[in-house]
Amino acid sequence: MSSGTSDHQRRRDMVMTGIGDGVALFASAPETIRTHDSEHPYRQNTDFYYLTGFDEPQSVLILAPSHPEIRSCLFVRRKDKQQEIWNGQRLGLKEAKRLSGVDAAYPIEELDQRIDSFLETGDLLYYAFDADKSLNDQVVARLMRYRRSRARSGRGPRGVLDPGPLVHELRLRKSPADVVGMKRAVDVSAEGHLAAMRYARPGMREYEIEAIVEYVFTSRGAQSPAYPSIVASGANLTTIHYSTNRERVPNGSLVLVDAGAEVDYYCGDLTRTFPISGTFSPEQRAIYEIVLASNLKAIETCKPGKTFNADVNDAAARVLVDGLLHLGLLAGSAQEHLEKETHKRFTIHRIGHWLGMDTHDVGSYRVNGDWRPLEPGMVVTIEPGLYIPAEPDIDERFRGIAVRIEDDVLITPSGHDVLSARLAKSIPDVEEVIAQGRASGSALFA
Repeated sequence: MSSGTSDHQRRRDMVMTGIGDGVALFASAPETIRTHDSEHPYRQNTDFYYLTGFDEPQSVLILAPSHPEIRSCLFVRRKDKQQEIWNGQRLGLKEAKRLSGVDAAYPIEELDQRIDSFLETGDLLYYAFDADKSLNDQVVARLMRYRRSRARSGRGPRGVLDPGPLVHELRLRKSPADVVGMKRAVDVSAEGHLAAMRYARPGMREYEIEAIVEYVFTSRGAQSPAYPSIVASGANLTTIHYSTNRERVPNGSLVLVDAGAEVDYYCGDLTRTFPISGTFSPEQRAIYEIVLASNLKAIETCKPGKTFNADVNDAAARVLVDGLLHLGLLAGSAQEHLEKETHKRFTIHRIGHWLGMDTHDVGSYRVNGDWRPLEPGMVVTIEPGLYIPAEPDIDERFRGIAVRIEDDVLITPSGHDVLSARLAKSIPDVEEVIAQGRASGSALFA
């Protein structure tokens, strides 16, 4: 539960300014069944949490800037002693109101009887028809009734708009409080990766390395991984989103770890690739150095006014293509490969994505059809990669080698701040972290 009431109030105020004479409804995430009668750990809808700091299910936020008395209210579960014995404490109405800073809080059971007093203050309803089917049905029934009666009553919304774009533009630009949360999540993520380098040993299975990473996440206060952790080795290295993590790491293989911690609803997202032997082979080193140069070039390009999916992406791609040509894995003209995208046999994905309270965070990448320029407060991942397929026409020295290096970068007024700068990524630094871990002779779970 968040205690940053003023920040949540500020966000709600900005949304209410954006909707003008409208009314906005936001629903909490539903609880989801895992198997039979056990549930997945509950994770609140991100937009709902962003506006309330409230992380209980069966809740609804209403924003009604034209309401004469109550501009913001929460509908939440009542205190229930019997349910709390089984499932944990509920905050109840009084604490929900105090901690979120809304004008009023009511029992969720009263939503049906109270909702009209809010909806009838607006000409437009801002509502996303998401996973709460019961609320969806309630909203549709109201809209149909208003449609029939509005000519006589003059009350009720005339139409519905998705509030997502409005909220997501706010989330795209991080406030000072958001930046503090992001730095914490990235720091915890980096600690997990450093532990993997220190404590991974030849003969381990991928899931053992995953366990090292996620143990550190949890021990440092993360509520969960931000996404299913990827620990790939051997033939799995060239599968971008491999997350089965069951194989034994082959002798001499690289290990690609793509993992991030979620801490208080902020997400880290980092990738490092390191040799299980402790030392890069010449061929692994050659591929790694190309990807590292691409990573550094992309970060250098990150500054206000540059476009993420054009300037930054293209600068990184050019370095990758030049490197592939130098190694003889491509032939011909770099410009021709870039124009025809033939390099994507080896590069596959673009440079990265927005990062924030979701791993692949919200916010449009284009504005009026053009790639949007970077602005202070945006956080991006920079994650170039090379994935050399194990195919007959490929130089056998490089077959099956894959490297991805991912950092989390905050755009600042003067340029950028690499939030993950403490996490080793040069070849000497990576090998030194591994060597120090092995010299200690200790195991994380000893």
